[in-house]
Amino acid sequence: MLIAGRYRLLDLVGRGGMGRVWRARDEMLHRDVAVKEVVPPSWLADHERAELRSRTLREARAAARLIHPAVVRLYDVVPVEGSPWIVMEYVPSRTLQDVLDAEGPLEPARAAGIGLALLGALHAAHTAGVLHRDVKPQNVLVAHDGRVMLTDFGLATFDGGDGAMTRPGMVLGSPQYVAPERAAEGVSTVAADLWSLGATLHAAVEGRSPYARSTAMATLSALAAGPPDPAPHAGPLAPVLDGLLRRDPRHRLDHDGARRLLTAAATGSASPPAEPRWADPAAELTDRSSVSGDTSDEDVTIPLPEPDQTAANQAASPGEPTRAPARRTARRAALIATALLVAAAAGVGTALTVADDEPRGTADRSSAPPPDRPPGGGGGPGGPFDPNRHGRPPGGRDVPPPPLPCVRPDVIGTAVPVGSPNPGERFRPPAGWVWHADTTGFRVSVPATWRYSKDGTVACFQDPATGRAFSVAEGGDADPLARLRSARDKASGSGALPEYDEIRLVAIGGGADWECRWNAPDGPKLHARQQVPDTAGGDRWTLGWITDDRDWAAAGGDWTTLRESFRPPR
Repeated sequence: MLIAGRYRLLDLVGRGGMGRVWRARDEMLHRDVAVKEVVPPSWLADHERAELRSRTLREARAAARLIHPAVVRLYDVVPVEGSPWIVMEYVPSRTLQDVLDAEGPLEPARAAGIGLALLGALHAAHTAGVLHRDVKPQNVLVAHDGRVMLTDFGLATFDGGDGAMTRPGMVLGSPQYVAPERAAEGVSTVAADLWSLGATLHAAVEGRSPYARSTAMATLSALAAGPPDPAPHAGPLAPVLDGLLRRDPRHRLDHDGARRLLTAAATGSASPPAEPRWADPAAELTDRSSVSGDTSDEDVTIPLPEPDQTAANQAASPGEPTRAPARRTARRAALIATALLVAAAAGVGTALTVADDEPRGTADRSSAPPPDRPPGGGGGPGGPFDPNRHGRPPGGRDVPPPPLPCVRPDVIGTAVPVGSPNPGERFRPPAGWVWHADTTGFRVSVPATWRYSKDGTVACFQDPATGRAFSVAEGGDADPLARLRSARDKASGSGALPEYDEIRLVAIGGGADWECRWNAPDGPKLHARQQVPDTAGGDRWTLGWITDDRDWAAAGGDWTTLRESFRPPR
């Protein structure tokens, strides 16, 4: 497909609830570019579609103001059938979230280097009058050439921009990375962006954000009432996290203070840095008309109470100066708590579409476990690698890595990229399932509500409602049975299979099958299967399946459909 007579779409490299990102070829300048296409869901009303187009233009105008090596450059905006498409610099890269998923938490010095790059990008944005408002690991690119870049200015705002499209009383953002004052009052400031930077760096060294909880509501409740989670592995980065994650924005590090502390952490400087300065909200660019109207799977829309909805909104009396800080804290907590009550009363608890870094449920899924059964599959709330159960996620320094691919602390990833079946395909997926054509060449049918991600080179598909996980891995030893035995022995040797129960490990025709159970750390017993099908042509693929042991029988239908629909490359 050629758009604007110039940009030829080549590969789909990203997909979300509201759009797609393509790698494309600029046929005029003979270079690769990234093209962001807006794809409004069919259920959006006309005015919501208009708001989405306005948000896209705002993103382009915000990015166009910025020239910095750590900001993805904007090249063009072209209209296609009435919608703006953004043409940007193409950066072969992984997101910081992808890096954390594949490699585990980072060493403090490496995280500090990433922080310096992001701080430079934010300083360029703030100097140009732009507030990013969505700093998080999913919006940080770690390029193959070593660069670190900030992307996705879709929630940005700036002086003279499209503030008129914002709706009072709402705030849009990812709950785990939204500053307390933004969640409570919809206040967007430089200090709020710096708080999100601190939360991102916390996730870089700890594997999870400082307020990571199993649901968006639980995250917001923790944000309203308590301090950030400890960061025992921050090392020299600890002063940066402490300074950026101050609840009161007036006591938060500013750009200069953060830069000095990050430089010391990145270089291992033994000399104490100069006394950091603190942010002055009165001198910052501020926007109190927060964005709403987008229900993409990247963000949560948080309803805020009107100022007169709670007595906690009242300012401290002039004669009570010593009680003012406590009352401000109580006011923030009450505002967020009231927001949660408003959301619950309005039924928002079942309508929220949460961020990629938040597990989410689908209450009407027929394959969901009964209410008294914890989710299975190793991820999601209550699962064996639930971040609320452990100080470290899989791949961290305190918990053995999971024995199989695609076992994660959270259900993460994007909506499953939808493809087409092979020509002449006779398999008919069940209702609600879609075909996925992977970049590695295989095809498989999966439920449309599942999430897609990569664990290194392994493709992962996971059900947000149950935690059931399906994986596809390419390559390996010529002898499938030897391959599975090697995987078992490696996992057992690392201590990743406590109370291991081997059900079978056998050759099946030209393939092999390994089924087992084990106890996850502090969690329920898991049940998994790794199967190497006997495929034509000698190519070797390993299909993986993992659930809570109590969910194994109920999950059998999904596993059968996934296995029967799998098609290796032709």
